[in-house]
Amino acid sequence: MPDVGSASIEEPSTAAAVEPAFEVFVERKSPGLLRRYLVTQRHFLGLLFGGLISGVRSQPRGQHGFWFQCLRVLSWLVRPFTSKRYVDEPFPRQLRKRLEALGPTYIKLGQILSLREDILPASVTDELKRLLNQLPALPFARFVELIEVEIEKPMDDVFAWIGETPLGSASIGQTHRARTLEGDELVLKLVKPGIRQTIQRDVILLRILGRVLQIFLSRFQPKRVFDEFCDYTLREVDLLREADNAETFAANFSDERDIVFPRIYRELTTRNLLAMEFLDGVTPDSPAAQELSPEERNALTDLGALGIIQMLYQDGFFHADLHPGNLLALAGPKVGFIDLGMVGRFDDELRRNLLYYYYCLVMGDSENAARYLAALADPARGSDPKGFRRDVEEISSRWHRNPTFHGYSMGQLILESVSRGARYRMYFPVELVLMVKAIITFEGVGQILNPGFDVVEVSKIHIGRIFAHQFSPLRIAREGLRGAPELVDALVKAPMLVTEGLRVLEQSTRGPRENPFSGIRATVFAGFLFVSGAIVAALKGPIWLWILLFGAGVLLATRKGG
Repeated sequence: MPDVGSASIEEPSTAAAVEPAFEVFVERKSPGLLRRYLVTQRHFLGLLFGGLISGVRSQPRGQHGFWFQCLRVLSWLVRPFTSKRYVDEPFPRQLRKRLEALGPTYIKLGQILSLREDILPASVTDELKRLLNQLPALPFARFVELIEVEIEKPMDDVFAWIGETPLGSASIGQTHRARTLEGDELVLKLVKPGIRQTIQRDVILLRILGRVLQIFLSRFQPKRVFDEFCDYTLREVDLLREADNAETFAANFSDERDIVFPRIYRELTTRNLLAMEFLDGVTPDSPAAQELSPEERNALTDLGALGIIQMLYQDGFFHADLHPGNLLALAGPKVGFIDLGMVGRFDDELRRNLLYYYYCLVMGDSENAARYLAALADPARGSDPKGFRRDVEEISSRWHRNPTFHGYSMGQLILESVSRGARYRMYFPVELVLMVKAIITFEGVGQILNPGFDVVEVSKIHIGRIFAHQFSPLRIAREGLRGAPELVDALVKAPMLVTEGLRVLEQSTRGPRENPFSGIRATVFAGFLFVSGAIVAALKGPIWLWILLFGAGVLLATRKGG
């Protein structure tokens, strides 16, 4: 048993009786960029060759075309260069195993790709969902040593005890329970040594690979997918960001006392270490959750729905790695959200369109739901937005006839609608796919706690409240005040603009005129156009409108005669 000073390593009495077993994480020096490139390239070429062999093998007997025979000969030539561990496996399984062999970055990439059912075949995404989620863990003595380096103190100066068995070990971090000398129950999350450097090198290679694949596989948008993944992963490996995320969520839900996020202990938190409050609860799929009373389960379901819908459609800041293991049923009853390293963000325009889409969806307005979903897409060359809207409208209408979890769930509806985008060359941001994952989790957890859970009725309550909040007079007034400085500035400058317009008009209209009052009329009208254009610009109105007003004012001010 490792020596950690006077700090006990016994688990608290509330710890689970059965602990998961972990392989030992072996620390290695992070490979250089060239070496990492060669390893990655070897697996990439092996996957390419294995995919060719698998594709030829899967073709029905009797194929005798010229090009097929060429591919068959080529597959025979490359077979000796393909590892025997993978060569006889179907392509999706080869992909999964090679991602696991490449290590944490690529395991994380595979987990993200498993969500992209909008652009990848179901056979691939289904296989990628089987990627390892319980990875080797650091030995406890090494974990303690690294913690002491981060907090710059001996362990027993801070902690009364620390759990020897990890709570979890993922591709990036490892977590243990602990208790401070003051009696606070914590969870300590540590970034595994060498992981950040490996990820930074892998990100460079993935960005290059995405640009190369974009030339040949533009339909699957590899550049976009890899860039999104790299951005998310670099943010997730910085635990100060996760601390910021937890505090942002807590601030957003400060009025909802029954929706809980772990408190962050900033004095113990660094880029590599996160110290957060331990939330003592059970996951929705645990036997303990099933022992709750029907009233408690109903309350938990409603709170979970409120939390997820508010994150998505009111705050535009949401948990992007939701699954039943990251939701906790707490005493009260209350709902707790944990593991907040991966978050999604919607800008105001995207959030509003999603709000309108979801509102129309649950209210049965299939036509407008399809219109708002199409507005979220990024059309590629040769896209067919009208065809996409018709298809989505038909899917939505079909769902409204049978909106049940087992028959045709809302998550399935949104996922199928988004998946149709690739057929019409309409591509969606990764945040939308992560939103679908949140909706699927919300439905699944509701179904676990309350079989027969009606997602539409629950959604109507909470989305209606958010919709009303969106258009409340107080909020509209508050939004309007954002443009107050520009409006005041425009009003202050208005007399100067009118005077300048009069001067320009006076100079341009000197000379004989048939009507002596026409110049005055034109001057006043030109000044009115200038002021109107300034006000529209200050209020951030449509750019075409203020350009039109200013242009008309200039033309009127510079014309000769009445």
